[in-house]
Amino acid sequence: MPTKPLPAPPAPAALAARRLSALDRGLTLWIFLAMALGVALGYFVPRVSEAVNYFTVGSVNVPLALGLIVMMYPPLARVKYEQLPAVFRQKRLIGLSLLLNWVVGPLLMFGLAAWLLPRHPAYFTGLLLIGLARCIAMVLVWNDLADGSREYAAGLVALNSIFQLLFYPVLAWLLLTVLPPLLGLRGTTVAVGMADVAPSVALYLGLPLAAGFASRWGLRRWRGAAWYEQVFLPAIGPLTLVALLFTIVVMFSLQGQNLVRIPLDVLRIALPLGLYFGLMFFLSFGLGKWLGAPYAENTALAFTATGNNFELAIAVAIGVFGLHSGQAFAGVVGPLIEVPALILLVNAARWLRRRLYAVS
Repeated sequence: MPTKPLPAPPAPAALAARRLSALDRGLTLWIFLAMALGVALGYFVPRVSEAVNYFTVGSVNVPLALGLIVMMYPPLARVKYEQLPAVFRQKRLIGLSLLLNWVVGPLLMFGLAAWLLPRHPAYFTGLLLIGLARCIAMVLVWNDLADGSREYAAGLVALNSIFQLLFYPVLAWLLLTVLPPLLGLRGTTVAVGMADVAPSVALYLGLPLAAGFASRWGLRRWRGAAWYEQVFLPAIGPLTLVALLFTIVVMFSLQGQNLVRIPLDVLRIALPLGLYFGLMFFLSFGLGKWLGAPYAENTALAFTATGNNFELAIAVAIGVFGLHSGQAFAGVVGPLIEVPALILLVNAARWLRRRLYAVS
């Protein structure tokens, strides 16, 4: 009796995808455990945060910057850069993205901060600095975890980085100096120029983007497309999760004392931020669906409109108001709220895919 042939062993890429899905299933748990570990280290072992703070150059914390750059490298190495011209031909979605990022997002943050923090002008200003800084870093990871289009996300992030150089100073003047007195709020003069924004863009987007592009262009030519897709990309894939968890532990350890010492102030800042993330994501996703965007492009649209460039917001707050100011504190609390909010929205995106796009 002939025997049935053994099934062929799965390809390396298939094995990596299977391992990644197993990691993804526990991702929310790992992130919340990393948050708890960071808070515990910062509160019970203050020397940890002191050691992390020691490696700070200007307004850049080196361990945090390294974590962010390493975290972004695998998603950017997977981007098919040759497809980016097709992304920019989708004029309606590009226009919607720019509207959400540079009109709706800043005005929504202004409205929430004015409504919920009228008696806390420092926190109000700190939230506005976050709302004006459109995300160019961690959004690539959230988009990747939600199976969004890497090409569309990379294109929008690059476009937002250009607009950030041009419009961040103008919007900071308009929403912090001109508009508040018209509504009976205290105005603030924030002198921000292109030179203040450019280092953040170069460090947190330019460096990992250049590394990702160089890897795809150079390694595919050297070792071939099959090796790059099936061996190299699966090998570097776990770096994103490891670097993400490391970054979360570092961020939360730096604020462990404050999170425990003044929790009410953290909650004051968290409320408008939580509302902002939820409203921006579901509004963006709904408008993208209304325009007929496929799930992958719509997810990239929603996450790039929802995330914020907290590195830039913190740098501006520290540079203008000082390290121990309320504005800087609000800027630091920003990513502490964004991380759990965005990981929950990753799960929300997957749920919306099952409900709205008929995908099991």
